[in-house]
Amino acid sequence: MGASQIQHTCVFGLGWGDEGKGKVVDLLCPLFEAVVRFNGGANAGHTVCVGEEAFAMHLLPTGIIHAEVTSVIGPGVVADPIGLIDEIDRLAARGVDVAGRLKVSDRAHLVLRYHKLEDQLCEKALGAEVRIGTTSRGIGPCYADKMRRTTAVRFADLIHDADLEKRVRWITSARVAALRAMFGPGAELDEDGVVSDLRTARARLARFVCDTTSYLQDAMKCGRPVLFEGANGLLLDVDHGTYPFVTSSSTGPHGIGAGAGVSPALVTKLIGTTKAYSTRVGSGPFMTELADATGDRIRRAGNEYGTTTGRPRRCGWFDSVACRYSARFSGATDIAMMHLDTLSGFDEVGICVAYRLDGDEITAPPACARLAGRIDPVIEMQPGWHEPIRGVRRFEDLPTAARSYVERIETLVGVPVALIGVGPDRSETLVRGPLKNVIDIPASSAA
Repeated sequence: MGASQIQHTCVFGLGWGDEGKGKVVDLLCPLFEAVVRFNGGANAGHTVCVGEEAFAMHLLPTGIIHAEVTSVIGPGVVADPIGLIDEIDRLAARGVDVAGRLKVSDRAHLVLRYHKLEDQLCEKALGAEVRIGTTSRGIGPCYADKMRRTTAVRFADLIHDADLEKRVRWITSARVAALRAMFGPGAELDEDGVVSDLRTARARLARFVCDTTSYLQDAMKCGRPVLFEGANGLLLDVDHGTYPFVTSSSTGPHGIGAGAGVSPALVTKLIGTTKAYSTRVGSGPFMTELADATGDRIRRAGNEYGTTTGRPRRCGWFDSVACRYSARFSGATDIAMMHLDTLSGFDEVGICVAYRLDGDEITAPPACARLAGRIDPVIEMQPGWHEPIRGVRRFEDLPTAARSYVERIETLVGVPVALIGVGPDRSETLVRGPLKNVIDIPASSAA
C-alpha cells in the first residue's frame, strides 16, 4: 500500500502497561518512515522477538531495529543519558547501528543520579499501603523537576549551556541536603559523578540531539507517515489512571501534542493494545486480580515478569470495564489483543463484565484508589479451549471457544479486535478487518 494511504498512527496500552505494544509497533514499522516515543522514560520495557532473538528497549523506540525507520525520542520523554548510551551500545554489539537513524529532542529532560536516588529513598521509606511501586528509575522526580523548572536539565542545556556543570553541582548539593534531612545519612551522592555523567552524555549523544518537533511537523506536512509509540498504559496515566498508583506522564494519544509537538488531530489510527487477560506490576488496585493458583498458572504460561525490573506481574481475568473506560477516553479505533495463546488449556476463562461497589453497580474505575480496592468484580465465565493455537494464522481457524471469547470482548468494549497475538514472534499474529489490507505478516521468523 502506498505511503499516501497510510494514516498517522498511535499504538498505546489500554491497561497498566506490559500489554505487548512492542510487538505491535514492530509489526507496523515497515509501513512508516518514523517511530516516536512521546512519554515516559526507562521505566518502560518493550520487547520484540525476531526468530530466536529478543530485543528489549527501554528508551529507544521499537523502530530502532528497522534499518529504514527513523527513531525519535520526543520532548515529552525523560531520558537517563547513561542508560540510553548503554542501550545504544548493547544494540551495536548485536549488529544494530543507530547512527543516522536516531533523533533525540533538544527539549527532552535528563534523568540524573539524584533523581534515581530520590526515587529509591522515597519508595523505601513509604509503607506498603502507600508505596507507588515505581521502577526506581528516577522518572517521577525528573518530571517533578520539569514542573519546578529551575532545577530541570534538558538536552538543549547539555549542548548549549556553558554554565551547566556549575548549575548541576548546585542542584546536586541542594538535593542531597534535602534528602539527607528527610531520610538520614544514607542520602549521599558524589557531585563529581553527576558531572562526569553530563560530560559522557555530551560526548556520546550530542550528535543525536536536534529539533525533533520541527522534523516531525515537516514530515507529517509532507505526507510521510509517522507512528507514535506510547509507553506504560492508560490505567497508569497521571490524570486518568488509578491515581496515585500511576506513572508521571500522559500515556495515550492525548499525550502526543505535548510529548511530540504535533497535533493529535493528525493521528487518526489509534490502536489500543491489551492482553487476553489482565496484568499489573507494582502497587495499586487491581480489580480482577487472581491471587491464587489460577493467577500463578497464567503468570507461568505467559512468562509474566517485567521487562524493566524482572518483577513477577500480578495476573487476573480480562477486565472489560476498565478496558472500555480506556478505549472510550482514548478514542481507540482498533484493539490489538496479545497473549491469546496463554489461555489455551483452561477449561474456563473469565471476563469481568461489571463492577459492584458497596452493592451498587458502577461503570468505570473510581477516582479514589481506596474505593477501587473495594470493588467486587462480576465475572462471566466462558468455555475455554485446549487446542494449541500458536500455529494458527487466520481468525477463522481458531477454536470456536477462542473466537467466541474474542467476539464477546469486542461486544463489551465496543471496539473491534483487529490484531490477535497467538505467540511472541512477528509471524504469530492474526489480522482482521481493514488492517488485513495494510499489514503483511511474515511467513517465517526471519528478520
